[in-house]
This record gives sequence, C-alpha cells and structure tokens, in this order.
Amino acid sequence: MSEKKEVGILLVEDDDGQATLVERNLLRAGLSNNFRRLKDGQEALDYFFDAEGAVKPLIKDPMVILLDVNMPRVGGVDVLKRLKENKATASIPIVMLTTTDDPREIERCYEYGCNLYITKPVEYEAFIEAVRRLGFFLQIIKVPNATRLVAQ
Repeated sequence: MSEKKEVGILLVEDDDGQATLVERNLLRAGLSNNFRRLKDGQEALDYFFDAEGAVKPLIKDPMVILLDVNMPRVGGVDVLKRLKENKATASIPIVMLTTTDDPREIERCYEYGCNLYITKPVEYEAFIEAVRRLGFFLQIIKVPNATRLVAQ
C-alpha cells in the first residue's frame, strides 16, 4: 500500500483579503496541507526559476498551484504559460482562480494548460462556498510528485 502524501498548496494571489479567505476556508474544508502564498506573478516565477531562467531544485512533495489571473508585475496567464512550457514544471496542476469570466480568457488559459478554471464569485458567501468546494476537490485529487523539479 502506498503512503499518502499531502498535496502542498501554493497560492499566488495579490489581494490580501482574498488570500486570507482562501486559506481560512481551505482549512475549514479540512485541508491542513502545507500552504504557501506568493503575492504576485513575479514572486511565482522567482520561486520556480533562477535569474538565468533555469528551474530551481526545490520541491519533493506533490503540489497544486492556485493562480490568480489579474496581478501586478506579471499576470497569472504569463505564469501559467511559463510553467507549462517548461518540462520540469509542466506536470504541476494549476487551478486558475479569478473574477474574470470572459470566455476568451478561459479558452486561453486552457490552451496554455491550466487544469481547472474557477471564477471567484463576487458575493462574500458565494466565494466562501466556492473555496470550500475547492477544498473538498483538493482532498481527493491525485497529483504527480514534483521530484522532477531539478535544475536542468
């Protein structure tokens, strides 16, 4: 029988209030996973890639990235594209979390390789419920180990 590993959650979200709501409600949904937040797309790129653009050797456990679309400095779509273009990071599941429900934006994210696109409801209670449901989803999914994240 294989050992169950918790899936780490990397949230890339520039809005402090929404980041707090996401983390708090994932905890309420029963996720006690390793949780890390980055505040914008540039921080996400710096987390995965060094100054020369090579992938940093850093993660051994499975992870899921929750990625906002609209952020300062580097947008979520650009981060998605960069991660999915790189062989070492392409298998990391990426969930786009955004208020944007433009069909062209949704199509573009799927074309670049996002695994799930969730529109954040504007209403507070609906947003909380959406995050809780996401938490239940994250409890049951299987993701690949990120042991391939080694400098290439």
